Amino acid sequence: MKATPIRSLRVGALAPLGPRQVQSGIAKTEVISAVALTAAGLDGDMQGDRERHGGPEKAIHHYPFEHYAAWSRDLGADPMLATPGAFGENISTLGLTEENIAIGDLFELGSAIVEVSQGRQPCWRLNERFGRKTMARAVQATGRTGWYYRVLRPGIVAPADHLTLVDRISPEWTIGRIWRAFYVDTLNRSELVGISALDHLSENWRTLAARRLDSGAVEDWDRRLMGG
Repeated sequence: MKATPIRSLRVGALAPLGPRQVQSGIAKTEVISAVALTAAGLDGDMQGDRERHGGPEKAIHHYPFEHYAAWSRDLGADPMLATPGAFGENISTLGLTEENIAIGDLFELGSAIVEVSQGRQPCWRLNERFGRKTMARAVQATGRTGWYYRVLRPGIVAPADHLTLVDRISPEWTIGRIWRAFYVDTLNRSELVGISALDHLSENWRTLAARRLDSGAVEDWDRRLMGG
């Protein structure tokens, strides 16, 4: 996997989102100069719900720009899809997708080192963002979720930087494979056992897999996808 140029580097301040006017940082603007990256994320990037968004395991959200063409086919003409940023991503690229990115992949990003920690679990804020009641559910159903990084070494990141692969710890555990286990083949015990033991996966996702193994049931997604 060669070095991948950043197509867009983005941060978001808190602002009211959608009809509910909930505070959110999902509407991100393009960074035009170098910015600090810490364990908490890019300087200037904010989240309205720190319990479910952001934090060390979800410091940076990466969304493949190639998905935008597929969304345009699905949704029709939508000005939200004209440029990167529609999905609240911090990083947009071409060439990296859920099928070739795996848990534990290590990248140099500017002078920082980041590690893939988990895929995105879409929530109802995407419905507010797009003005579509089923947008979060569609993101989950298609597997076009993007993924998160944790920051192993803070540094400085600039818009012209590249993501350069340093190491692959568990290349067989792609984001796409885990998505299929969580949302398609939802009670595949052998997959859930592997996920629950995957050291470099975020603790929340390992716990989710272990909980399904214990209960033999899939959790209710409605509150996350539709909101209260």
